[in-house]
Amino acid sequence: MIKRVILLVMDGCGVGALPDAADYGDAGANTLVHLAESVGGLSLPNLEMLGLGHVAPIKGVRAMGQPNGCFGRLAFASAGKDSVVGYWEIGGVMQHDRAAVCRSGVPTPIVDMIEQVFGRKSIGREVALMGAMLRRYGVEHMATGAPILWADGGNTCFLAMHESIMAVSEFHHRCREVRKTAKEAGIQIRVVAQPVSGGHDRLRPHAGRKDCVSEPSGVTLFDALSRSGQIAMGVGKVYDLFSGRGFTKAFPVASGIAGLEEVIGMLNKVPRGLLAASVDLWSEEPAQTATALQEFDRRLPELFEKLRVGDMLVVTGDHGRDGSLPEKTSTREYVPLCVTGPKLAQGVDLGTRATAADVGQTIADALGADRVLHGESFLNALKAG
Repeated sequence: MIKRVILLVMDGCGVGALPDAADYGDAGANTLVHLAESVGGLSLPNLEMLGLGHVAPIKGVRAMGQPNGCFGRLAFASAGKDSVVGYWEIGGVMQHDRAAVCRSGVPTPIVDMIEQVFGRKSIGREVALMGAMLRRYGVEHMATGAPILWADGGNTCFLAMHESIMAVSEFHHRCREVRKTAKEAGIQIRVVAQPVSGGHDRLRPHAGRKDCVSEPSGVTLFDALSRSGQIAMGVGKVYDLFSGRGFTKAFPVASGIAGLEEVIGMLNKVPRGLLAASVDLWSEEPAQTATALQEFDRRLPELFEKLRVGDMLVVTGDHGRDGSLPEKTSTREYVPLCVTGPKLAQGVDLGTRATAADVGQTIADALGADRVLHGESFLNALKAG
């Protein structure tokens, strides 16, 4: 009987283009494979032992003859390719609107809303990655106090403000007001508040990121767990992506490794329910991403050692982030699925799941909660013979 589930969602961890990837301009995307090729191979022995090498031909990662985990990959049936789409589908909620509000940058109506709420002009506004925007506009931001704006090419608008220019709590409040104003105008976007620190020419992300998102349109895994009396802890942005609905408590973190550390530290304190964590390891530089990914893998045994009978660990992703494609902040890809736990089956190929909602349905099944609307449980495949 499963009493506790640990869900680690690795941001941008794609393993190959979905059949409709070309519709999103992402034909040929394959985040992990291309990352490994660009750095001469990845050393991920612990993910390798879970079966990652069976999911995609990743240079440096072997397909183990007898993995100690079960493995497969998840497709996404929802339209879109950002974290809201990915996490909501994992949680059992589908989205079918393919419109990309910020396809070419932050549109003028949203810029106007931001400038009205903040009471100052903005800078930036293009589709880009955070590091490039902080380098490009850091000096002007520190001189003028203008918020730096950029978009992901989909439905997310990012804002950066230095903590010395505006208090983090006030920054969060104004970003929530922007999302509320956009919603009232019929524009559905995610507004991400990213505090920054450092000198004017070396701005860097600071702890305190806030994702301002509308509540999910349907009953989620976390709603189902809450209704059944289960604990649901959110580490990192996962709490924000569901607007906190259904969660017992939130634990903000500053980095992907910090998220893993938080989960490891919570295992002695949370005896049942779900520990769901966002793990963001990706950066603009392939070498830095590879280093972070390998550090994450190196720390996994600390988590494995604390697993006990009745635990289930699920490692997956929310979308791709193939840096080999120009100007891509997210890509339409399959994501890996690795599952392990004491007394669970080993070496089972879970195949290609038609929807990421299968994960949420399996967790609900394992913890005795009501079914969510979408997805099929693969819990029976995890039971040792």
